[in-house]
Amino acid sequence: MLAKLKRIDWLIVLVLLGLMTISYLLIESAIYTNPRYQDSGMGQKTLFFYGIGFVAHFAAAFFNYRWITKIWYVFYAAGIGLLIAVRYYGVTINNARSWFSLMDGRFLFQPAELMKIMLIIAIAGFLAYRKGQPLRLFREVLPVAVLGFIPFALVLMQPDLGNAIIYAVIVIGMLWVGNLRYVVVIAGIVTGVLLLGGFLYGYYNYHDEIEVFLTEKGSAHWLERVDAFLMPDKVGKDLRYHVENAMTAIGSGGLLGDGYKQGNSIHNWTVPLPFSDSIFAVLGEEFGFVGAALLLLLYFLLIYRLIYAAIQSEDLTGALLITGIASMLVFQIFENIGMLMDIMPLTGITLPFISYGGSSVLINMTCLGIVQSIRLYRPEQAS
Repeated sequence: MLAKLKRIDWLIVLVLLGLMTISYLLIESAIYTNPRYQDSGMGQKTLFFYGIGFVAHFAAAFFNYRWITKIWYVFYAAGIGLLIAVRYYGVTINNARSWFSLMDGRFLFQPAELMKIMLIIAIAGFLAYRKGQPLRLFREVLPVAVLGFIPFALVLMQPDLGNAIIYAVIVIGMLWVGNLRYVVVIAGIVTGVLLLGGFLYGYYNYHDEIEVFLTEKGSAHWLERVDAFLMPDKVGKDLRYHVENAMTAIGSGGLLGDGYKQGNSIHNWTVPLPFSDSIFAVLGEEFGFVGAALLLLLYFLLIYRLIYAAIQSEDLTGALLITGIASMLVFQIFENIGMLMDIMPLTGITLPFISYGGSSVLINMTCLGIVQSIRLYRPEQAS
């Protein structure tokens, strides 16, 4: 046990402690003058979630990761089952039926968050037998695409576009490290460019028809978000309200920020959900460029340690697991910050380890625990 403790990447643990501190401070400030959430105890709940998260982190670290990849199909089936169940028994928040209500509504659990790690485990377990050999289109690539498409479609129907896109990013990242043939990569790039071009052409030329169709399906809010990003000059100010106020809050912080817990802060009055999706606006306004740079530095250190662990891993399964986790985190960070700076479309993706949410914190902490397990149980250390 002592030998394994010495192999723990304590820099990752320190980074997590730093992110926990930042998360608590920003959430407390985000609800400081909001009468709806002032007595919600979100700050204390965040520390509680992190406490459970650290327990899960070290529990996953000392559990040999090879066992979970051997029964990947069990984890995958459980994740899919929860996504189906939430469609019928979940609660609706912000027009999305994505959560289970636990303990009389005091806690919410989001299966889409859990499905991320389930998908990563499934792909790593499925590709393990190739042992680094080039992946074949019909025997590996397409089956992995199907593994990703099923949860993608189920989450898209909730509707939760943000988490659905993350599944696609995980699939792409893990296939790449799994050793794709160059012809498959080229074909994938060409297909992606054609699909993007076709989407943009159809969107601009058949916008009215698309609007009628989505309105009939009760999904007009998707169109509004895409319009706000692709057609900012043609939409009303109400559709740009979220992004423009977030940019104003971030820009007002300048170099050092306007100060912590300012009751008249822009984010307190005009930015929706400042404790969740828009929490980076709180950081930018109160701590400025310096505060934002500090957060990005912590993220950089975290991703660097993940990449280093993947390179050190002599086991392809371990490298695949870390790749899936790193792909998930990098995309979420880029998308969340990018959408508030108007360089990415607005989605419901939270900022990892910072936004309020027990499911997200617990799953992310467990994911990093699996990374620690890969360090502890490298082939020469396996028992």
